[in-house]
Amino acid sequence: MQPLSLTLKGFRGIRDGLGLDVLTLDFERLADGAQLVAIVGANGRGKSTVMECAQPFLTMPSRAAAGPGGFSYYDHVCLPENEKDLTWAHEGRSYRSHVVIRLNGRRRTEAFLFVLNDAGRWQPMRLDDGTVSDGKVETYTRCVEAICGSADTFFTSVFAAQGKRQLSTYRNAEIKTLLADLLGQEEIRTLGQQASETARLLKAGLTAVRQELFALDAESTRVAAEQLRLGSAGGSVTQGLAAKRAAQTALEVERTAHARLVAQRDQSRATETRRAQLLAERKALVDAGTQASDTLDAQAANEQRRLDRLQQSIAQRWAQQRARRQGLMSKRQQCLRALAVADVVQRAGTRLPLAERVLAQRLARVTVCRQRVQLLAQCEGTERVVVNQIAGIERDAGKAALNADELARRFGLTSEVPCVGTDLQGLCKLLGDAREAQALIPSAKGQITRLAREKAQAQRELAAVRQQRAALAEVRQALAWAEHRCEMARERASSFAVSAARRDEMVQARITLADIDRELTALGPGGADGRVTETADEQAERQQIAAARQTIVSQTELQAKRLGASLGRLDESLAALPAPFDGRQLDAAAQTMKSAGEAVAAAEASHLTALRDAQALEVLAQQAHVLATRRGSVAARVVAIETELGGWNLFARCMSNDGLIALAIDDAGPTLSGLANDLLLACYGPRFTVSIRTLVETGKGEQREGFDIIVHDGESGESKSIGLMSGGERTWIEMSLTRAIALYLAQHSGRRYTTLFSDEADGALDPERKRMFMAMKREVLRLGGYEREFFISQTPEQKSSAQPSRHA
Repeated sequence: MQPLSLTLKGFRGIRDGLGLDVLTLDFERLADGAQLVAIVGANGRGKSTVMECAQPFLTMPSRAAAGPGGFSYYDHVCLPENEKDLTWAHEGRSYRSHVVIRLNGRRRTEAFLFVLNDAGRWQPMRLDDGTVSDGKVETYTRCVEAICGSADTFFTSVFAAQGKRQLSTYRNAEIKTLLADLLGQEEIRTLGQQASETARLLKAGLTAVRQELFALDAESTRVAAEQLRLGSAGGSVTQGLAAKRAAQTALEVERTAHARLVAQRDQSRATETRRAQLLAERKALVDAGTQASDTLDAQAANEQRRLDRLQQSIAQRWAQQRARRQGLMSKRQQCLRALAVADVVQRAGTRLPLAERVLAQRLARVTVCRQRVQLLAQCEGTERVVVNQIAGIERDAGKAALNADELARRFGLTSEVPCVGTDLQGLCKLLGDAREAQALIPSAKGQITRLAREKAQAQRELAAVRQQRAALAEVRQALAWAEHRCEMARERASSFAVSAARRDEMVQARITLADIDRELTALGPGGADGRVTETADEQAERQQIAAARQTIVSQTELQAKRLGASLGRLDESLAALPAPFDGRQLDAAAQTMKSAGEAVAAAEASHLTALRDAQALEVLAQQAHVLATRRGSVAARVVAIETELGGWNLFARCMSNDGLIALAIDDAGPTLSGLANDLLLACYGPRFTVSIRTLVETGKGEQREGFDIIVHDGESGESKSIGLMSGGERTWIEMSLTRAIALYLAQHSGRRYTTLFSDEADGALDPERKRMFMAMKREVLRLGGYEREFFISQTPEQKSSAQPSRHA
């Protein structure tokens, strides 16, 4: 695959780096026949965006989260409609990839692949299986992979993107899948996948057949249980027939007995008619007597209610008088209790003015004491201020004394300096300092004198303040005693005021007491001996009620005598009649006959059930035979499917990554290792050699399928996994391996990529290794017959060693 021209529209990397919405590059003109082409520019100028868009796959590998499938163009474009138009060549044919990414409204991506026909016109790519590139991402991807191979192989072998995944980080299944694609094992892997799918379908079918077998076993178990349950069906038929005949005989006996009792009932109907007539007369007589008795009882109840109302009226009147008397007596007691403190109230009214004058005097005394306490607090505050002032003056005086001593010491040096009286005395700094101190001594002494005067003045003020504070030393105790006496006077005045306020209450109590005594006199004694006195009207009504009740009692006795005589005559007539027919015997006979009929029905049902069970037993025997035949057939199918499943599982394993593909990788391993070692030897010297292992040792010392790249160090004589190498060493060894894979593809698989890509792959190398890295690029181009490599590097030596350097 070789890029010819590229047009990008709306890509963020180009807009952010170059400030352009559209960029067009003609790789053929820019490369001008060079093999190593460096894309040069400062960081963030869009170099990686250009390189990663110069290939036909729908991904930008350095931006993909996890391989080509973990990428989306939507995060890397900015216009409502964005385009990538790439013209490229592969194996003598020209292709054009046109990708449109839309962000206006609903997100959508369209991808078209065109091929240049013999007439020089672009036409949609069509595969041999009929797939046509119609703008869908899926058909585009299938067409590109049919031409260039899988994206994983392309980005592992010929395109080294920034931050590409290193081979040492691939898991066993991933690296074997990649190497299988490199070795052209797609057909074997396809056969393995088909075998796995066949095994999966066989396993699903085996599950269904086993479920059918389990269902047949369950049905056989059920049939056997039913046969066991119905084993005695033949004997049950005979027993049921005998029971049915016995029940029919018993039913005939009960029917005869019931007919005899019906005849007896018909004969006794005339007697029962006379008996019913007498009973009706007796009932009418009893009803009439009951009605008359109810009437008399109602009259008696009315008179009783009159008596109750009379007694209730008398009791209510008496209760009202008693309640009124009790209320008056209660009020009289209240008045007497209120008048009991009349002397106290009178005395409180007399002493209240004096108590108020005493309270006013003591309040004035409290005010004076509080003013003296405030004056004491001011004296204490002034004392603290003066003490602090004296302490500050003493500190300043100490500093002034020290300063005066220092000036005197400096002035004393005038007699000790050897340059005094010589020509050098004008230049001597010590002598100049001493003369300066001589000028400052008077001011220092003046400051000491001033501070002494200020201290004396402050001490006099302190003595005066302390004398004033001593005179006020007892004012706080005097204030507390004055406040205590004031509170006592306030409580006494309050008590007198409360008592004096009750004088009007005493006057009202005397008036109320006189009114109560007059009303009690008007009520009279009021049944002091406990008896209730009735009025004349109440006595007359009581006599009327007693007479009416006596009349009702006489009528009740007469009515009872008449009713008793009539009932006696009717009872004698009823006793002379024959005994009545007992209907319970007829009911019992009817019930017995009904039970016998039910017994016959039950016996017939039991006999019918026994017949059905016998028939069902015959059907179950036939079902058991059919189930046994079907189970044998299904069991044979299970065995056949299990045999086929084992064969297909074995075939799928042989065609998997751990089977023939692993053997092919083992066969190709020395060739890949040899190519990588040739590159290492030609570019980096004989120090490192690599080998590929598909069997790794477990912790138990056993061998298992795996993948590891072992690097042998010729200087130390040690061998270790590539994952344990340093970052720089791992970089050039990984690059040697990936370029060896590209060489292997070019030499053995028949798939040739004429252009290589590398994006800042030398970042971890030192300057010497970077020069060797460039030499390896040339060696790869020579061994693989590649036409060109586009690379990005920030190393000046590599940029200068490329034939053209194109600045982005």
